[in-house]
Amino acid sequence: MGKTSTSEKRKGFKKYILGFWILFFVGILSVVFIFLLASWGALGKMPSFEELENPETNLATEVISADGQTLGKYFKENRTPINYEDLPDHLVNALVATEDERFYSHSGIDAKGTLRAAIYLGSRGGASTITQQLSKLLFTDPNKSGTFNRIIQKVKEWVIAVRLEEQYAKNEIIAMYLNKMDFLYNAIGIRSASRIYFGKEPGELSIEESATLVAMLKNPSLYNPVKEQFKDNSRQRRNQVFVQMEKNGFLTTKVKDSLQELTLATNFSPEEHDDGIATYFRAYVQEFMKDWIEDNPKPDGSSYSMYRDGLKIYTTVDFKMQTYAETAVERHLRNLQKEFNHQNENNKIAPFRDIDASEIEGILQKGIRNSDRYKRMKRRGIDEDSIMATFNRKREMRLFSWEGPIDTLMTPKDSIRYYKSFLNTGMMSMTPQTGEVKAWVGGVNYKFFKYEHVKQAKRQVGSTFKPFVYATAIDQLHLSPCYQLPNQPYTIPKGKHGVMEEDWTPSNAGNDYGGMKTLKEALAESINTITARVINKTGPESVISLIDKLGIDTSNIIPVAAIALGTADISVYEMVSAYSTFANKGVYVKPYAVQRIEDKNGTILYQHKPESRDVLSEESAYVTINLLEGVTKFGSGRRLRTNSDYAKNTEAYKRAVTGYPYAFDNPIAGKTGTTQNQSDGWFIGMVPNLATGVWVGGEDRSVHFPTITYGQGATLALPIWGMYMKDVYADESLDISKEEFEEPENLSIQIDCDEFTDEETQEEKVAQPDFEIDF
Repeated sequence: MGKTSTSEKRKGFKKYILGFWILFFVGILSVVFIFLLASWGALGKMPSFEELENPETNLATEVISADGQTLGKYFKENRTPINYEDLPDHLVNALVATEDERFYSHSGIDAKGTLRAAIYLGSRGGASTITQQLSKLLFTDPNKSGTFNRIIQKVKEWVIAVRLEEQYAKNEIIAMYLNKMDFLYNAIGIRSASRIYFGKEPGELSIEESATLVAMLKNPSLYNPVKEQFKDNSRQRRNQVFVQMEKNGFLTTKVKDSLQELTLATNFSPEEHDDGIATYFRAYVQEFMKDWIEDNPKPDGSSYSMYRDGLKIYTTVDFKMQTYAETAVERHLRNLQKEFNHQNENNKIAPFRDIDASEIEGILQKGIRNSDRYKRMKRRGIDEDSIMATFNRKREMRLFSWEGPIDTLMTPKDSIRYYKSFLNTGMMSMTPQTGEVKAWVGGVNYKFFKYEHVKQAKRQVGSTFKPFVYATAIDQLHLSPCYQLPNQPYTIPKGKHGVMEEDWTPSNAGNDYGGMKTLKEALAESINTITARVINKTGPESVISLIDKLGIDTSNIIPVAAIALGTADISVYEMVSAYSTFANKGVYVKPYAVQRIEDKNGTILYQHKPESRDVLSEESAYVTINLLEGVTKFGSGRRLRTNSDYAKNTEAYKRAVTGYPYAFDNPIAGKTGTTQNQSDGWFIGMVPNLATGVWVGGEDRSVHFPTITYGQGATLALPIWGMYMKDVYADESLDISKEEFEEPENLSIQIDCDEFTDEETQEEKVAQPDFEIDF
């Protein structure tokens, strides 16, 4: 019986052993089968070879300055991928040491880490490799809940990870992973994160900054380095990254200890569509791109996307010049607004002047109907009475101020009136010879003032129009800047130029009359009566024909003599490009801002083609420049030459112009402009290789200074030009000219008035009716 019992026991043991191995191999085969099912797509859609080779990713379109700086982006996900070569070594080392120590030795799955995680149930760290994390980011759905779904997701991650390792080099996987990660605040990918959290490119990151970003990978919200309540978490996690780097031989103990003592420092610069530099310019480029995309489909017939396709838009704007322009606008308008508010303290209808209550209500009603709030409610089908009721109910809102945003309780209608009280601006700078736009400031703050004042807005140009009248006379009649006309009241009778219905007698500022004036003196002093005499010689039709060739929209300009004094509404964009023709020897070059467009692979999709035409003779353009130089030598622009005007000014005046000494001694051609009631102030100034125009005024023409002291172009707009050019000249890398404008060979028109003696070219003083009208 003993032998039988032993034999039976042995047979039973063999059955157990056999059963174990059967179960073991079934288990192995089951696991293999599960992985096969996953790879075949039976457990859910798996990426194809093509998708693995080109993983679909939303890439931000980047707007790039002429000097290679990022001006801004258009995105649904703010991601701009970079290559592995652009990553600093300490960033890669920190990533590998912290997230996947055996990254370079496994093939997508870390068997040792997986076994450890299984035995200790994850208490000693997870087993997910960098490649698995990438596969999860690219191709799996993390939103499915439930244990079974999570297991299936993990299986798919493993399969995809192995395929990724077969498809890509290790360095490529690291770059793809860092380009895909979401670091919060629209910081998708390492390049956006570097710019947003530290204001620099990834290659410029310090070792502690790299460690801070790697620390966020575990949980971006919990280890957020900019939110006060999470800063301690972020610092502790950053220091743990240093520990891992020491453990893996990337840091010595001494260096680790010193790094751990560093405070947590960031330079947080969020990249929202309304934030950053050149916001108005980027809005213009966005409209340009919409038109281009509509006319230029992809080869497969689909449309490009500014928000997903990772396009690169190379522009002509210079980052430094744009910065100088925005700085000049802020400095001047911040001070000017203080004086404007001061002068409105006793104005019962502030910020308006010279209009009655019904006109004010009309302005506010128009503002309501132009508001985004009104348009949104209209689209939703809300009736008019209900919409208007909402504009009279107080609500929480954030308002613009030069001292920073104000959170307050106010009705939307009152907020419209509040915003009417701000002076705004439009400024553009371009290279006359090429048409390249170098700076573009469309307003004071894009987040709060969306209406753009470089190209979108058109305002009365005042005396900045007069050079076109003089240029027409020079080109047609060969007049010299030394040609003299009587400074006396002058009337152009009705019907003289076909459409005038009554006599026109312009008046001079301050009723200043007397003597003979050269054309150079008349333009410098902006004498209306002499400008009227000049346009009477050329006819308004000839002037309109000229400005049409100079790129100005003339469709709404009526050919009457009064246009000589600047009654037309013209944009800053048009005025700067027109003036540039004088500096470019009479050749008009159409301004442009987009140099080329590339796709994410660097293929050129668009290349700018210059547009130019001859408008004036080189001689006529140069003589016009000579006239405009007189404005800055002894006319309304002379304050660019000296500081003496400021020494004797009142404290009130100093509030508006503090810190604006210019003392330029190089040739400058320019013209100020002031419109009726001081509603618009202009200055357009040129040096040989740069033309810049500035407009300043209220959104409505009834918003203005009460007197010419502050309301003239020399006070409103010229200081912005002066401050901008001071900074531009201080930056020698920009190479902006201080030379003379080039004089043409064989100049036949006399420009030196000291030598001008031809009495026959002087117009005799002719008696005119002794009456005038205000203009």
